Amino acid sequence: MKVRLPNSGGGNMNQMLKQAQKMQEDMANLQADLEQREYTATSGGGMIEVTVDGKHLIKTLKINPDAVDKDDTEMLEDLITVAVNEAISNAIKTGEEEMGSITSGLNIPGLF
Repeated sequence: MKVRLPNSGGGNMNQMLKQAQKMQEDMANLQADLEQREYTATSGGGMIEVTVDGKHLIKTLKINPDAVDKDDTEMLEDLITVAVNEAISNAIKTGEEEMGSITSGLNIPGLF
């Protein structure tokens, strides 16, 4: 059994399709832009500085020599972990906020 919908909104459907296509293009452009950006975070009062890109890959890791204590490598490991996680979190948050402005708050699973 086929269901027929009234043909009263043909123009509206075309407009909606154009808007969806524009949104898709805008999202693709923004995604490419976000992947090129760099996000930096520090920990330990600036003793550790990490920069990641929009793909969440570490670009740089700077360690202040004063942060290195051969008798306490666990503290250094913790400082690096905190800085890396914060930089990645910044990248994710920025992506979600900027994509949200394009999608006007639509909840699109798997987008980010």
